[in-house]
Amino acid sequence: MDRSGQLHVTKECSAYQGRAGDYCTIVSSNLEEIGAGCRVVYAKAVEDGRLTSDISLANGPDTAAGHVELDLAAGSGQITFSGGTGRFAGFNASAEVSADASGQWHWEGTYSFSRAAEPVAT
Repeated sequence: MDRSGQLHVTKECSAYQGRAGDYCTIVSSNLEEIGAGCRVVYAKAVEDGRLTSDISLANGPDTAAGHVELDLAAGSGQITFSGGTGRFAGFNASAEVSADASGQWHWEGTYSFSRAAEPVAT
C-alpha cells in the first residue's frame, strides 16, 4: 500500500559533537515509523561549520538511508531519504531543516512510502 503526506520531526542533539559516527535522537514525529528514541547517525564530521553527510535513521533493526546538507551557523539546511530496510522499505522524504531557540532541530517536508506489490503465486 502506497501512502504519502506531510513530515514533521523534532530531534535533540545533546550527544552530537560534530564527529563522524555521532548521532541525534528523535524526540517526536508524526510518522509511526519514526518513533521517539530513533537515532540519526552521521557518516561524516562537520567541516568549516557545514555538515554534508550521508545519514542513517535507525529504529531498532530498521534503517532509512539519507543525506543532509546543513549550515550550522545559520541553523538551516535540507535532508532527504531514499529507501531503507524493514519498516523503512520504500521510504522517501525531503524536508527543510531548522533549529529553534531551545536548540532542538526540526524537519518540515513531505514523505512517501511506495511498497512493492506482493508477488502473486502461480
